[in-house]
Amino acid sequence: MGLLVILFALICFIVLCHLASNSKGAPTDWPLVGMLPTLLNQVSRVHDWVTELLLHLGTGNFLFRGPWFCNMDMLITADPANIHYIMTTNFVNFPKGPEFKNIFDILGDGIFNVDHELWKEQRRVAMSFINHKSFHCFLRYTFDSISKLVAGFDPECLSPDLPDVPFIRALDDAEEAIFFRHVMPGLLWKLQGWVGVGREKKLSEAWKCIDRIIGKYIEMKREKLRRGEESRQDEEDSDLLTSYMTMEKNKMSGAGSHEDKILRDTILSFIIAGRDTNTSSLTWFFWNLSNHPLVEIKIREEIRSLLTQGEDIFDTEEFNNNKKLVYLHGAICETLRLYPPIPLQHKSPAKPDKLPSGHNVQAHTRILWSLYAMGRMPSIWGKDCAEFKPERWISDNGTVRHEPSYKFVAFNAGPRTCLGKNFTFTQMKYVLATIIWNFHVRVEEDQDVRPRVSVILHMKHGLKARISRITNF
Repeated sequence: MGLLVILFALICFIVLCHLASNSKGAPTDWPLVGMLPTLLNQVSRVHDWVTELLLHLGTGNFLFRGPWFCNMDMLITADPANIHYIMTTNFVNFPKGPEFKNIFDILGDGIFNVDHELWKEQRRVAMSFINHKSFHCFLRYTFDSISKLVAGFDPECLSPDLPDVPFIRALDDAEEAIFFRHVMPGLLWKLQGWVGVGREKKLSEAWKCIDRIIGKYIEMKREKLRRGEESRQDEEDSDLLTSYMTMEKNKMSGAGSHEDKILRDTILSFIIAGRDTNTSSLTWFFWNLSNHPLVEIKIREEIRSLLTQGEDIFDTEEFNNNKKLVYLHGAICETLRLYPPIPLQHKSPAKPDKLPSGHNVQAHTRILWSLYAMGRMPSIWGKDCAEFKPERWISDNGTVRHEPSYKFVAFNAGPRTCLGKNFTFTQMKYVLATIIWNFHVRVEEDQDVRPRVSVILHMKHGLKARISRITNF
């Protein structure tokens, strides 16, 4: 096994050197290693590379050939018809499946990893919580807010001294390792995990950190419930963890390890969903805003039209009807179109199938669709697809223009459409309107702005900016 790994690495290195200057066009399908060398050569800019590849081919689809005997062949697509078919029309034939769960094993049996009845049951409980009136009253900020809302604890990321938060660092390490599982042969990353080296070692350490912290809060919550301190879920303290532990007590009786695992997997899934959507989207939003000052002016004027000059926006009842912030809504959608928090997704058919694009796919063939590339396809968004234009989301009568979910997939599509879509828009509008109305955010020039290599589209180096309060309205 050791000699095979060394031989494989040597071949990849030689080919990579040969291809280092050739980053455009269809990759060469080499004997034994397939197209993997080109993929690894482009991994630091993989989303742009996939976009360029699909634009170059002009079909919106590409069949990637992986190394022999590694089960890495996959169909890469940015075709809305394929997305609609997979996510809606023939949803039952495209479950998450064992391969997805294997790659995202850290999520356990959370709602993003499961299928069939277990998925329906988790979605039902989550929906009942989201529909509770206290959910709509809870509007705070990114990780602190989603942790409080989901698990009932505040990690205090926004403390004045801005402390290092191990849980956040663990999530980042886990998300990076999961991405590389998509571009490495399964044998290699599993070997890394077995030996305890590389990103798999970081993932293992992150996993232990996440389990330790979530486990602590599950036990704290259980103790409070035992003492009767949270027997009534008032509007201020209600959280998803309490909902699961109380609403489902007939189905999960006792404080056994099985119950704790279900709670752990559920809480982790929702924390990741809430934290990453906001942090990624808000960062890219301000990057776009800094390059389009006229958009900032229009948003501020839109807010001004709802307010009495100089009045605190949260004291104005009319602002609560945030559907009126149409231009701000359009700017958020443009950010999500060009910089989707989850830039790629994949599924595999349970049975052989034929996609609308004409591709015949065998059972368990991985189909990967790039949301990042879809936002840059002229065939989907027109010749101005690369431009940041909030106006494309505004109808002729001045209301929000709604695009089909299989075209704008930032919140998924079909039966798995994101439960927190409306909440995300509401939260982002409150945060962005407050900042834009009260502050100028000036992004530092000449900084290296590019996505981190991760399953979440975070900025690699963050976004450096200077913030000044607005005094003249």
